[in-house]
Amino acid sequence: MPKNKTEFTDENVAAFIDALPDEKKKADSLVLIELMENISGEKAKMFGPTIVGFGEYYYKYDSGHEGTAPILGFSPRKAAFSLYVFTGLEMHMPLVEKLGKFTMGKACIYVKKLSDIDTAALQELMKTTIKFISDKYQRL
Repeated sequence: MPKNKTEFTDENVAAFIDALPDEKKKADSLVLIELMENISGEKAKMFGPTIVGFGEYYYKYDSGHEGTAPILGFSPRKAAFSLYVFTGLEMHMPLVEKLGKFTMGKACIYVKKLSDIDTAALQELMKTTIKFISDKYQRL
């Protein structure tokens, strides 16, 4: 089985955020860090070069693919924030629909700025995701 390309690192989260060229992205990133640390009870840690992760779990899929990943996370990409706060399950879609203005991939939510979404709905979504992951996988 190939090794995962993305892993947790010892890179400094504050330095990563400070290096962002967009001041609004920096400010929104600091808010996201505070929200995710409060909800997860975990400190921010870099996962690969561009993802800020919170908590860690081990997964192993039926295909045999396995690894570790953050329980919650975000990446302040140029076009939009990638929020890793959603299980991808249909039963959790009602929470996603309360967020506001966003687009999404399979289990990743993209928002241009935090003011586009309801942070209370985001927090509920994060709590649901943490519970799902904690029930299904081994937290580290």
